[in-house]
Amino acid sequence: MEYFLNTIGSVNDETRIKILKFIDINGEVCVCDIENSFDMIQSRVSRHLKILKDGGFLSLRREGRWAYYSIRTPMDVFRQSIIKEISYLELDIPTLEKGCEV
Repeated sequence: MEYFLNTIGSVNDETRIKILKFIDINGEVCVCDIENSFDMIQSRVSRHLKILKDGGFLSLRREGRWAYYSIRTPMDVFRQSIIKEISYLELDIPTLEKGCEV
């Protein structure tokens, strides 16, 4: 039951659904890319990403001071089906705007 509730709770927010679709479309992205693309502050983006990661949708890779998120693989069929359904939604997803300075 906890597995189900964590998964459903993580996608029970329009912004998180948009972020999930954004990552699904663009592949691995840095937190700063999401900040720039969605015009959101870092703390808010990080909170949404943590919820999606805890819900089992995202993987995190750190490189120096940067944090990169991608769709988790492998992923169970239940979460895969949720991502597939999200891909069919007509959402206003921003264009990727790179934000990291190397």
